[in-house]
Amino acid sequence: MKKLIILFLITLIGQHVDAQVATRWRATIQTDGGALPFGLEIKPTKNKKKFDVYVLNAAERFKTDEATLEGDSLIIPISLFDAEIIAKKSDKNLVGFYRKNKGRKSFAQSPFQATLGYAFRFRTNKMAILGNTTGKWSVNFINAETQKASYAVGTFQQKGTTVTGSFLTTTGDYRYMDGNIVGDSLFLSTFDGSHAFLLKAKVEGDQITGKFYGGIKGFRNFEAKRDDNASLPDLSKITLLKDGYDRFDFSFLNEKGEKVSLSDNAYKGKVVVVQILGSWCPNCMDETNYLVPFYNKNKARGFEVIGLAYEKSTDSEFFKQKMALLRKRFGIDYQLLNAGLNNSESASQSLPSLNQVIGFPTTIILDKKGVIRLTHAGFSGPGTGKYYTEWVKEFESKIDELIKE
Repeated sequence: MKKLIILFLITLIGQHVDAQVATRWRATIQTDGGALPFGLEIKPTKNKKKFDVYVLNAAERFKTDEATLEGDSLIIPISLFDAEIIAKKSDKNLVGFYRKNKGRKSFAQSPFQATLGYAFRFRTNKMAILGNTTGKWSVNFINAETQKASYAVGTFQQKGTTVTGSFLTTTGDYRYMDGNIVGDSLFLSTFDGSHAFLLKAKVEGDQITGKFYGGIKGFRNFEAKRDDNASLPDLSKITLLKDGYDRFDFSFLNEKGEKVSLSDNAYKGKVVVVQILGSWCPNCMDETNYLVPFYNKNKARGFEVIGLAYEKSTDSEFFKQKMALLRKRFGIDYQLLNAGLNNSESASQSLPSLNQVIGFPTTIILDKKGVIRLTHAGFSGPGTGKYYTEWVKEFESKIDELIKE
């Protein structure tokens, strides 16, 4: 019986294992706002019980860890974010659950299901399209209990009934939002194993109002106004060297237990980028995905990167495991240091020469004399389109300028 189940799943998921045919699925997890949809691509490997899996949001194909068939269950781990999907087959469906913070006392779990075929994100109909979302929007996410608002800039592209884009904030972007407009209703979602965002809103001319669901539980009210001049505060003016300090320095331990400092000989006379990050942070992963090849290309020119990792535990073994995952996924060849716990308060306390660290990632650029020349709070990743390309251009220009000085 077990062999029959395995053969059925192999046929269903890959059709012909030897041909390694990929199949696409429309998947959902349940949130307080209802079903949050995303795409899955599942491709058999040469090992009949192993599969390559990609999560699909707009233009992104986010690769999970290798999935495994155990009995009649497909296990899809997303180890960087302490998450996994476990699902059993039912005809042309996968049914199970998504779990975040697996192995911890406090974890979130949500029903999951997927259907073979990914023909749509949100089901549209033949209603006339009554809303146009393309452009920039001033956005407020409003806490339903306290009425406290947090500001963002929305940037959307609409083609027919398909809408993609993101929200930019001072602590990073919301990555690849993907969805549809149905009549005058806007539906957007994203899921990457960590982020799980769902927007349900009504478009009325130059205003959008509705509810924004973050994670499995909880929501904020959503208000947006079309604004071609919408912008964030200057992200280079948020994290600065405190008055009374003449330089930025630190000493933390790497995976081997060795103390590493900015004042070490390895960094003297070089342009250095200090990346404040966490392995749990999708925006940090976007930045790392960019920084690694740039570092490899420029390190021979006198360029270095140091990653200060703020994790869910400062335990040395936990830190080693997380950094090993990071190094394997991104090919990181620069120092990663055990700097503190994964919150802005811990980061600020561990770096007393800075006025504040408000979020992850935060990027600090130092010249050959160790002087801070530029800081940047948050990161606008590739899901933000031109905002990402503008950041890359500014960053590379600054590094090139400092190396030539």
